Amino acid sequence: MSTMKIKKDDMVKVIAGKDKDKEGRVLSVNKKDGKVLVEGVNMLTKHTKPSMANQNGGIVHQEGPIDISNVMYLHKGKPTRIGFKMDGDQKVRFAKSTGEVID
Repeated sequence: MSTMKIKKDDMVKVIAGKDKDKEGRVLSVNKKDGKVLVEGVNMLTKHTKPSMANQNGGIVHQEGPIDISNVMYLHKGKPTRIGFKMDGDQKVRFAKSTGEVID
């Protein structure tokens, strides 16, 4: 797969699926599978047995992976596509809606 346009700690909006229109911060990116973990989106219920780390066990709520094609980068509160361009000798991301450099 080519370079990922979404990175860790980006603010994104979900554009498809059961959590459509929710917004959150990207916790991690899995380049191999093309998936991202977004804070508060696609919450899963996991039943855990008691262990040394978790004495009581019980039910744990955690984020599940969501396909990267179902999220869109938020630039100044509005969803936008991302492009790449050369800024001198560095490759940078820019918001296609405004043309502003992101990082």
